[in-house]
Amino acid sequence: MKKLLFSIMLLSIVLVFISTRAGFCSTQATVSATDYKAGDVVTIEGAIDPGQNLYIAISSQETFAPKDTKGVHEVKNLKKDGEKNGFTNDTAIPALYYMLTSNPEKFGEVTDKKFGGPSFFTQKGKRGLYKTTMFKLAKFDALDAEAKAALTTIKTKAEWDFFRYAHESGYGIETIVKEKTQVGKVTINARSILGDYNKTQNYWDKGTSIQLDKKTGKFTASFKTFRHTAPNTGFDVYVNKVKAGSYNVKSNGFWLSLGGRYMNPLWVIIGAILVGTYFSMIGAAGGLLMSAFQVMVVQTAGPIGINAANVLRPSNIALTLFSPLGSFYRYAVKEKRVAWPVGISFGVGIFIGSIWLGQYVTKYLSISTYKEWLAILVVIMGIRTLYELTPKVMAKRKNIKAMTQKFNDAVAKAKASGTSVEMGRIEAVKNGLTDYRFKFWGEEFTINPLLFGILGVFIGIVSRSFGIGGGFMLVPAMTTLGALPMYVAVPISLIGTCFSSIGSFIGYLINGYLPDMVLMISIIIGGFIGGMLGSRAQKMFSEKTLKIVLAVTMFFLFFRFFKIEIWI
Repeated sequence: MKKLLFSIMLLSIVLVFISTRAGFCSTQATVSATDYKAGDVVTIEGAIDPGQNLYIAISSQETFAPKDTKGVHEVKNLKKDGEKNGFTNDTAIPALYYMLTSNPEKFGEVTDKKFGGPSFFTQKGKRGLYKTTMFKLAKFDALDAEAKAALTTIKTKAEWDFFRYAHESGYGIETIVKEKTQVGKVTINARSILGDYNKTQNYWDKGTSIQLDKKTGKFTASFKTFRHTAPNTGFDVYVNKVKAGSYNVKSNGFWLSLGGRYMNPLWVIIGAILVGTYFSMIGAAGGLLMSAFQVMVVQTAGPIGINAANVLRPSNIALTLFSPLGSFYRYAVKEKRVAWPVGISFGVGIFIGSIWLGQYVTKYLSISTYKEWLAILVVIMGIRTLYELTPKVMAKRKNIKAMTQKFNDAVAKAKASGTSVEMGRIEAVKNGLTDYRFKFWGEEFTINPLLFGILGVFIGIVSRSFGIGGGFMLVPAMTTLGALPMYVAVPISLIGTCFSSIGSFIGYLINGYLPDMVLMISIIIGGFIGGMLGSRAQKMFSEKTLKIVLAVTMFFLFFRFFKIEIWI
């Protein structure tokens, strides 16, 4: 009898030990609901063994591997980055994954993060204009057995390396995770390992609460779901390796299927109207400003596996194409102030650069380096534009000075009579491939169409790279190199951006990149309306005012290209 009791006791001890080590039976947890809207708070409650740390793995049921992408550029980039970062084409990880834990230090550490500024200054992150903190994920070999087991759906070194890449690399975040943890408007990393915000005060932990009583093992944990989680995304929840349940994230607003964001199209239309109005007045930076609107307001992300830029750029082109079309009737037909030989020459050069040469140049030239050279160029153009307003330069350019005076007289006359200003018209004096002369407000101007056609090739390459029209280079080139007034330069620029937009859009289609249709249609509507408004509004401003606004735009782009943008 004693032997039997001893055997039963021994067996009981062994079973308790096994169940404790295996992590089941003793762990009990429930998820507060089975369905949530994107952005809702998910709560998990239950109990674990007393004295244990809490590890709640929340893993999307959808996984992603580099082989799943259909993007031409993504295939190449993920293969190259995989060789550097330790994952393969077949390595699959959950598209969204969060670890809520009472012990974040098991998975990495809080480190300083320097960012902002041109590459020659930052030296690959060693320096930066700004400083913050981030949670740096540890290498797989540095994780202990407890941490590795708690990950549950991330099991191998390759999977962990891919997970680190997807959450800490800018390209990985923009292509795979789509969720950004930002300081200002600058992306630092993506949420991954989360602790209790009340204890850590880390900005990436905001919205996360973890309450654990180690004496009893009872816990309550909650976190805010990603506001732009795709509709009908399923998640599995594991508490200390034990599956506690599942939940589904439902739609929370109008979902842009390729844009990868919830956004009311009306806001996109309003934004496009504002940008389109500005663009058709100045003839520059429409694509770049629309791009900024998409990044900061719409937050266009693209579907999993496609980099955000390859959805944003094709959508963006809708503005640089349709805003000029909205202004075309007034500029070209009613007011007749389009210098067609220059506009067509520009357009042909831009078309060649955007649809043909652009694909080869951007293949071998780093976009980040590309942007920084452009930053230097645009700030020089901005300074030069302001310099042209000085009395010394205006004295040399007597035709512009005389034209400006005539415009001011016309404005004064219109105000006195209560009518609108009648703009001057372009009257051709001489047509030639290298020598085109015309009169505007009775003053003669000369320009070389062939020279500007060659310049258009370079601008077309830039246009293809950024998904913009290139007006930010066209207008300053015409006012500085061509010595043309803004009232003539802007309509020519809009013709050029139409050509570049068509060429760039064809290039994206050839590579298989499509815009989000709802996003694009909204931009088309807003851009066209903005084009009509801007062409009417331009004559309300003097030559000097338009040039000052153009120069300010150049300086804005300088800061953007050099990543001096936390103030945005």
